[in-house]
Amino acid sequence: QVQLVESGGGSVQAGGSLRLSCVASGYSHCRNDMSWYRQAPGKEREFVASIDSTRAIVYADSVRGRFIISQPNAQNTLYLQMNSLKPEDTAMYFCRRDLLSALWSDCPRSQHWGQGTQVTVSS
Repeated sequence: QVQLVESGGGSVQAGGSLRLSCVASGYSHCRNDMSWYRQAPGKEREFVASIDSTRAIVYADSVRGRFIISQPNAQNTLYLQMNSLKPEDTAMYFCRRDLLSALWSDCPRSQHWGQGTQVTVSS
């Protein structure tokens, strides 16, 4: 079983900071790509940031320079440090884990989502 549990959301004033966490469980021996997405009310879910199995990092233009994604080596936790928050950052933030298959292993190529954590930024 694969499980993702996000935490760290809350309400903050514009200019403030929050740190989101995503704890992954299951298939700990498998390589994976992990990312953060967000979805505001009435809008489509959008990409925020990702870190892949090679540790390459990608940010959406809207958060570059303000957010930092990290995944410490040999740990099962993904972080999103959000600084200089803006009202337009208000959304439900979701953690996504993409497991990578491996030859002669039980690692399934699959995609998994957490339940989300709410971030609200007031002006």
